[in-house]
Formats: sequence, structure tokens, C-alpha cells
Amino acid sequence: MQPTFVHLLRSLAFTITLQAVAFAQAQPLAEDDYINPDRPGIADGSNVVGAGRVQIETGLQHEYRKGKDGAVRALFVPTLVRLGVTSNLEARIEGNTYSLVKSADATPGAGRSEGLAPVSIGFKVHIADADGAQRPSVAAIVRVFPPSGSRGFRTTRAAGDFRLAADWDFAQQWSLNPNLGIAIVDDGMQGSYRAGLLAVTLSYNPRRDFNLFIDAGLQSPETRNGKTAVTLDVGAAWIVGRNLQFDLSAGTRAAGTTPPRFFLAAGISQRF
Repeated sequence: MQPTFVHLLRSLAFTITLQAVAFAQAQPLAEDDYINPDRPGIADGSNVVGAGRVQIETGLQHEYRKGKDGAVRALFVPTLVRLGVTSNLEARIEGNTYSLVKSADATPGAGRSEGLAPVSIGFKVHIADADGAQRPSVAAIVRVFPPSGSRGFRTTRAAGDFRLAADWDFAQQWSLNPNLGIAIVDDGMQGSYRAGLLAVTLSYNPRRDFNLFIDAGLQSPETRNGKTAVTLDVGAAWIVGRNLQFDLSAGTRAAGTTPPRFFLAAGISQRF
């Protein structure tokens, strides 16, 4: 695994260097070319950022859980960096970066854990363009999580997932964004298991620069030999200019034990 990981890091560094050169030569944006981030929401979109473009999507997310051991609160900074390789391909670096977890019922100091979350490297390839309401656009997204992270967040086994993502503008001002995939999940006990992934986002766009959405995400099983986890999410996003987006969302679990009882997220996305 280690030689493969080193090779991937070298390839990624080479890609970033190419993007720096390509960005300097990027053509002006088309009149209708607006930023289209993968955040907020659970499902990712089918569009790529475009050749020579760099897009950073980040935010702050707070989660609340309550189990038999008491209340647990988590705070982290989910971040996605997208690097446009060609008009149909982008490289991706993604993770929750800085993470802080607190257990309210624990003794002082014993219930606090902070560090860096595992990071993934991957790509998205745009497969098919949309044809109005007749046909959705489609992309494939691949992520690999090599052993990474720090302190209590560190993983020791590689994990990853593969998803198909689509965007369907089925009616005026309405769109549907489904994701379907499979994941290899690190179980935290020197093992891994396979899980099915499903996410669907329903969006309403009263204006080109404003979006309201509701979505759901599913993982089955949620743990090794576990049940199905379902998360629900609602929110809004608004674009300032053409290259900057702000978003706000909130969600809860509908089934399972691993999703948070409640979460609140705010984010910002910038295209360069």
C-alpha cells in the first residue's frame, strides 16, 4: 500500500503543478458559467470545475449525538479541493481536516479528542451531458482513503468508494441529483466491510443564484453486520457574483445509530 500511496502523492503534486500553469492561461468565463459546488447537501453533483480551474469548498459543521454513554458533540471543518485537469476530469482532495469531539458526561479532560481526520484523494469524470428534461448529466466519482489522520482519528487501513452521480433538470426551476455507489469501509478494528451508498437531493431554484434543497443519504450496513443508516438534510445556498457561494444547512438521522441526532453546517465555496 505504501508505494502506491507515495505514487499517488507524486501524481497529485504533478497535477497541481500543471493546474498552476493552466490557470494562468484560463479563458474568461462564459456568460452563464456560475460556480456549482458539491456542497452543501449529501449528494455530489455531476459537473466538474473545468480545465485550469481550482475550487475550494469548506465550512464548519457541528454534530450532536446521544447514546448510552452520554452526549457527544463534534466540530470539524469539511474541506474539498477540486483541481480541473480537463473539461471532463478533475482531481479531488477531501477530508474533515481539523476535528474536535467532546463527551459531556466524561470526567474533565478525559472526554476531549482533537486532531486531523483522514483525507481522501480521488477524481471525478464527467461521462454524459444533459439533454434538457429528457436525459440527466452523469459523472463517476472515485475516492481512496489511505491510512491517515492523527491521534484518535487515525486510520490504519485503506478505504474508499465509487459513486455514479447524476443531475436531472426535470422541470422548470426543479432538479433531482441522485448518487448510487459502493464503499469499502474501515471498521476501526483492523478490518473492513462493503456497504451500499445512496443519496438523493431535490432542489428548487427560484433564481439562478439561489437554491433551496432537501436531501437524504443512506449507507447499508452502517457498521459491520449492522443495520441501515439514513440521514436527512435541508438547506439553502446563494451565489455572489459567479465564483463565490455561501451555504447553510441542518439535518438529523432518520434511521440507524451512526448518523448524528442533529447537525448544523455553514460553508463557503470559491472558484479561482
